[in-house]
Amino acid sequence: MIRVSGISKSFGDVRAVRNVSFEAPDGKITGLLGPNGAGKSTTLRILYTVLRPDEGQATIDGRDVVEDSLAARQRIGALPHGAGLYPHLTARENIAYYARLCGVTKDRVDARVENLVNLLEIGDFADRKTKGFSQGQRTKVALARSLVHDPKNVILDEPSNGLDVMATRSLRELILRLKDDGRCVLFSSHVMQEVAALCDDIVIIANGRVAIDDSADGIRKRTGCEDLEDAFVRAIEMVEPT
Repeated sequence: MIRVSGISKSFGDVRAVRNVSFEAPDGKITGLLGPNGAGKSTTLRILYTVLRPDEGQATIDGRDVVEDSLAARQRIGALPHGAGLYPHLTARENIAYYARLCGVTKDRVDARVENLVNLLEIGDFADRKTKGFSQGQRTKVALARSLVHDPKNVILDEPSNGLDVMATRSLRELILRLKDDGRCVLFSSHVMQEVAALCDDIVIIANGRVAIDDSADGIRKRTGCEDLEDAFVRAIEMVEPT
């Protein structure tokens, strides 16, 4: 489970995140939505321990992301937006290297890598150096890298970006499988169709604050909008800039 309690983060005079609180439970898919500049990426970076909050607390399975950051990190698989790969390593080598960094024992690395190569259908380019990969190929390898240590919590920042229709369908099936395995899945997306199809709960952030936190049906009911995209816009309008 991921729990966020009153976190705030400023960059100089810019208050990127303001007293944000929500929970992403195990066995559910939680969507984190908001317009550009709303504070989503800052919130996600705090959760995977890249940034420290100025105030508040965030925990991964009860491990504080600041006070016990290594233990928190071991319990998450993170796919940041625009995640970089080592260009002179093959896809397979990138995944294996990350497995060792995450503590996967040497005797288990090959099997874990091969399983993900098959699962994500990257066998055709698994032994090519990643320099020159398409966006979709990079995303698949980065996703495999985030799952190689079998994390209980998965954080995905716009995972379908750059994927074609078939790859996006495969990704959605994988996300649902992670949920069925009892994992906590938190992901950010701008694709409302994807959000409506996958999410059990949706947290909408606007101007650095939580505008609404509910199920898709609950958000529609509270905003008075049948269409989820219209409900998203209405929820954002409910938060006045300060």
